[in-house]
Amino acid sequence: MAWRATSLFLLTANILIPVAILIFASGFFPYKPFLSGLAQYESLEYGPPPEAPFDKVVFMVVDALRSDFVYSEFSGFQFTQGLIKAGAAIPFTAHATSPTITMPRIKAITTGSIPSFLDVILNFAESDTSSSLATQDTWLAQLKAKGAGKMVMYGDDTWLKLFPNFFDRADGTSSFFVSDFTEVDNNVTRHVPRELGSSDWNTMVLHYLGLDHIGHKAGPRSPNMIPKQREMDGIVNQIYDAMETADQFKSTLLVLCGDHGMNDAGNHGGSAPGETSPALVFISPRLKSIHSGFDSPAPFEEDFQYYSTVEQSDIAPTLGALLGFPVPQNNLGAFIPTFLPFWQSKNDKVQILLRNAKQIVNVVTATFPSFEAEGPSSGCNQLQTSVEELACEWRSIVLTLPNSNVETENIDEWITAIVKWLKHSQDLMSGTASNYDVSKLATGQAIAALALFSGAIAAGPTIAASLKTSTPFILITLLYGIMMFASSYVEEEQHFWYWATTAWLMLLWVKCHRKEKLNSRLLALSALVILAITRIARRWNQTGQKFAGEPDIARTFFFEHRMFFWTLVTLTYLWNLQSITIKAFPRFPQIVAGAIATTLATAAVMFKLAFTHEDSPELLTGFAKKMADNESGVSLVTRARIVFIGIGITLFYTIGSGFGHKRPNPTMRTVHDLLVLFLITQSRATNIPLLLLYELQFYLLNDLSLSLTEISTTSLLLQYTSFFCSGGSNAISSIDLSSAYNGVSGYNVVAVGILTFASNWVGPIFWTSATNLMLLKLKERGGERLLHQHLALMTVFVTASLFFVMAACTMLRTHLFIWTVFSPKYLYSMAWSLGQHLVVNVGLGSVLFWLGSKYQ
Repeated sequence: MAWRATSLFLLTANILIPVAILIFASGFFPYKPFLSGLAQYESLEYGPPPEAPFDKVVFMVVDALRSDFVYSEFSGFQFTQGLIKAGAAIPFTAHATSPTITMPRIKAITTGSIPSFLDVILNFAESDTSSSLATQDTWLAQLKAKGAGKMVMYGDDTWLKLFPNFFDRADGTSSFFVSDFTEVDNNVTRHVPRELGSSDWNTMVLHYLGLDHIGHKAGPRSPNMIPKQREMDGIVNQIYDAMETADQFKSTLLVLCGDHGMNDAGNHGGSAPGETSPALVFISPRLKSIHSGFDSPAPFEEDFQYYSTVEQSDIAPTLGALLGFPVPQNNLGAFIPTFLPFWQSKNDKVQILLRNAKQIVNVVTATFPSFEAEGPSSGCNQLQTSVEELACEWRSIVLTLPNSNVETENIDEWITAIVKWLKHSQDLMSGTASNYDVSKLATGQAIAALALFSGAIAAGPTIAASLKTSTPFILITLLYGIMMFASSYVEEEQHFWYWATTAWLMLLWVKCHRKEKLNSRLLALSALVILAITRIARRWNQTGQKFAGEPDIARTFFFEHRMFFWTLVTLTYLWNLQSITIKAFPRFPQIVAGAIATTLATAAVMFKLAFTHEDSPELLTGFAKKMADNESGVSLVTRARIVFIGIGITLFYTIGSGFGHKRPNPTMRTVHDLLVLFLITQSRATNIPLLLLYELQFYLLNDLSLSLTEISTTSLLLQYTSFFCSGGSNAISSIDLSSAYNGVSGYNVVAVGILTFASNWVGPIFWTSATNLMLLKLKERGGERLLHQHLALMTVFVTASLFFVMAACTMLRTHLFIWTVFSPKYLYSMAWSLGQHLVVNVGLGSVLFWLGSKYQ
């Protein structure tokens, strides 16, 4: 009866996990309301809207174009730097707020507003159309409404999802085939000559992805980076030449910008200086009339803040004035005053800034109705709240409006005041807490607490039966929960798992030594090897915020010792091959079994070599380079499918032929080996030897005859530790998309989702399978209800960690780092709870244990 009751509580806890996550997320990541319709010019006493200096715009986005890629002496943008020096280009560093990924950044650039953090999820869902800007006011919508010409777009198809049916001519490319450095950009560039020979458009958007892909694959110091920058600089040169020579492009403005930057590891999504500092350059021969030029190239800036820094949202109102359309209704950007000299009339200058300010007043008033209340217009810095101070400053600006009838009036002081007010309002509105649904936050936490309570009851008998052994598990759970309230600990979470794992492995060695389960010398050697492997794995990939991009084994040592690297890769495949050969085909003669296993392993090796040849050719050397160079004609998609199909056929054969096999039955070990081969295929090349280290750790741990609680604690620690060792972190920028399309020729949400998760959670999935083998071994020794007890303990940790993360996000929802640290952490908690726990630990783990029980 007690068994049934605890099973019911365990089931209840795991059902409540997704319920709690979804309810809390709906309150934490709500869609922000927006003002619908297009802005219209309102009548002002200063006359009609100022005449625009430009009538066409080429908006050229180079994905992940960090500021130093354009401005520093190490840049490949030499032509652009020449324009900056000559005054034909005005450079800025455009601050991109977190999350620094494409969809939210395009929204900020086109609307001038602050996008919802929910766009992080929508950014990875290529089929999503719910985040469309079709009904929102953007500078694209304003230009389309002017009807002055057609709109064309070539490049990242995110624009087509955000702006459906906007473009008269378009050719979109997927942003997630990150192994492609060349074709993805050639597909954009091939349209440029034709469009430069046409005059029927007034807006051309180009979005190049190759530079971003190089960053993801090999980092900002990749040998491919400078050639790609030169290629992009060549496009700028081509467009600028047309602007100088073709009459129809005399009044064309070219805007070169990045949607975000990248960190030293080549990734983005977080808030590191490199990620939030893309370049922004306005280019036209007409700019020489208002500026004489800047020093170029610029001295290196460690914080990537080159020239003047503006907000990405400032692009929208600035384009509005330069191209002659009203500022979009939801804009929070401020007109960049550098361009005011284009207008000689005092009234024109006043109009541009006043219209921008009035539009922002509408947004501020909608958010803070008290803004319109009467109050003082002086002594503003003595008022209690930021809203009152902003309202006071606005009253002062209105009271000191320049006289529209006096053209010679000095307005410098007024311009300084309104520019300051625009920045103040921008800072206030950007820092305003999201419209959280507190009732949903509380409900989500309550359900998570109920799930924790149910899980604790289910695990109660196990913990009570071995309280002393369970103490480290309880301590880990509590310390981890407390850690979630400190942003620095969340950013550097890997250190908690590294030290906790090391301490636990030392404790295991002490326990086993006291029990004298193995020869003391053999035990000491095993413990030393296990700890040494853990220490090496910790240095495999530098992760977190402070040390991301610093020298490590994967990105530094292996590139300097490529032959040693490929030797380790070869040993990993050979370890897997010999295990499959010996155990996978017992009904076949040994030589036939070896031939089948070798064929499967060879297909996997050739795919990985071909993938590396396309992905990171600088890694190849010696025999690996010769093999990769000699392989051609078969696509990567086909190669990956061959590997996956081969693994699948072997898996079905193994499961089917395992029944009735004589003891000991090797079936589950073969299933584990096939899963490892799949994980090798999904791993980055530099991470493949990690699986050999995990196999060695598992081999030694499996001989220690651990108890159930010890197995569960070890599994928990090694799952998290291996995740961080592989380069994972709590930053969106650490998500690896390089293997998301193995065997997939187009976007398939299920296939890409599974492959993406598998490639990022390789270590945790490995240890789930290894844990199953340890549980089955314990079952052979007479253990009962092992899976139930193991899952109960894992559920306690998952529900407790989920509850603490929710509590931290709720309590710190007005914290400075809520969107840069705690929100990404909640997204990762969702992935750990739904993906790793429910799907892998509970789902896959249960299936594997059930199968293993049938073979015993």
